Amino acid sequence: MAGKAAPKKNLSALKRVRQAEKNNLRNKSVKTEIKTITKKVESAVAGKKREDIEKAFAEATKVITKAASKGIIHKNTAARKISRLARLANTVLRAQAA
Repeated sequence: MAGKAAPKKNLSALKRVRQAEKNNLRNKSVKTEIKTITKKVESAVAGKKREDIEKAFAEATKVITKAASKGIIHKNTAARKISRLARLANTVLRAQAA
């Protein structure tokens, strides 16, 4: 496995390295937030309280959609995550309605 390439010397390349580091940190925090909010939805579904499920799902949808609009995750990935969470939430909500 090759090591990292030698750092570039020109100013624009140095700036791009700084920007990439900042963006990596920002993107990492958003992706972590998505994982956390997904777990909150799953725990709300396990708790089976309707208002908790709806609140957690709405928040998760907001966070995931925002990440997709900013290009942190792909739009199809966002749609897939939201769809899976909706399907999970709806199984409990339909069971309660019946």
